[in-house]
Amino acid sequence: MSHELILWVSFNIFILLMLALDLGVFQKKVHIISVKEALIWSAVWIVLAMMFNVFIYFDMGEVKAIEFFTGYLIERSLSIDNIFVFVLLFSYFKVPAKYQHKVLFWGVLGALILRAALILLGVVLIHKFAWIIYVFGAFLVFTGFKMAMQNEDDIDPEKNIIIRLYRKLFPVTKDYHKGDFFIIENGKRIATPLFVVLLATEFTDLVFAFDSIPAIFAITDDAFIIYTSNIFAILGLRAMYFALAGIIDKFHYLKTGLSMILIFIGFKMLIVDLYKIPIGYSLGVIALILILSVVFSLLKPKNKDLKL
Repeated sequence: MSHELILWVSFNIFILLMLALDLGVFQKKVHIISVKEALIWSAVWIVLAMMFNVFIYFDMGEVKAIEFFTGYLIERSLSIDNIFVFVLLFSYFKVPAKYQHKVLFWGVLGALILRAALILLGVVLIHKFAWIIYVFGAFLVFTGFKMAMQNEDDIDPEKNIIIRLYRKLFPVTKDYHKGDFFIIENGKRIATPLFVVLLATEFTDLVFAFDSIPAIFAITDDAFIIYTSNIFAILGLRAMYFALAGIIDKFHYLKTGLSMILIFIGFKMLIVDLYKIPIGYSLGVIALILILSVVFSLLKPKNKDLKL
């Protein structure tokens, strides 16, 4: 096998082993994920990502290593927006805390497959139609402005087309039935609300993928770098949710920061033929925006009586 094929196969085997270890060993018993456990797993995934980044440096060189790190930072940052929506979904559907990990685990597994397909499609489009980069850029700028103006209170799970369609076509139980996605009732397989929540999270990630995946094409068109940075960011999302779910509202300027990142990346794509912003500068701008978003959130707490 070629070196590139070995990298692809080895990476996917590693990810599958980690997921099997997570589900089959550490999460075999249904329980509420504590903040301590979430922080430990967050640290594990960050360390693994950085170790892989070191491997990229020695195997592919400094440029590829910087591309991976920048892509990872972008995807990791944008995934924070997923957490806002997950908090809303779990609260709206009153999902018991001990079942939330199961939803996120299978949601992440589905997200890996969907993102792999979208990344490969994006790579093909970029290589066959170079002008598509301008479409991606314009879309990111538009999305950035839209995100800046959107309020979490405007998001209504009942308006989710997937939820509405499924409920219209198939029966759904009222209870969670010990965390099962389906039960057998009167000889028929019926979905529980937990499966509806899983569909909602999958659809949510698909929507966010249309924002985040084009963003990384501003950094590189290397499919392996895009794929691996995406996967590491997504795999750390579950742990990050349980670590931040209770305090995410305190970082109210993060959404503004994320919108600025999208606008910056989109602008970078739009001017690529006039001036190619060095990847080091891009990394610095993205990191600075994130740091300032967190700092301003802490220095100026949100006034609950006002809508920002």
